[in-house]
Amino acid sequence: MSFLFSSRSSKTFKPKKNIPEGSHQYELLKHAEATLGSGNLRQAVMLPEGEDLNEWIAVNSVPFPKNFMSVAKTILKRLFRVYAHIYHQHFDSVMQLQEEAHLNTSFKHFIFFVQEFNLIDRRELAPLQELIEKLGSKDR
Repeated sequence: MSFLFSSRSSKTFKPKKNIPEGSHQYELLKHAEATLGSGNLRQAVMLPEGEDLNEWIAVNSVPFPKNFMSVAKTILKRLFRVYAHIYHQHFDSVMQLQEEAHLNTSFKHFIFFVQEFNLIDRRELAPLQELIEKLGSKDR
């Protein structure tokens, strides 16, 4: 039990967030802090009425880890490989199901997102480069 009395015990367990005052997230954070002091932890974690679950979870989470962007890029690169596999190995099945429009729209959204924020190296996109150019040319 000595860990309860370490020098860290006087520090808050929740890191300070840099949320702009007056923003909706700031108001949610203030609500979270106010209910934490109430002594009722079950109430403190409940989603306030009318609030978005995603925002509530974001307000109550620790800051992004230093390697967040690297991890996100790895995940997105792997997701691209799933798309490439579907297009190269399963596109006939997609066409038989008449779902190619859905697949193309989903992939187009994905590609626009990763290109907008430079999340996947261009070399990694090479297996579907022709399709990427074709889908992108329709919006120019």
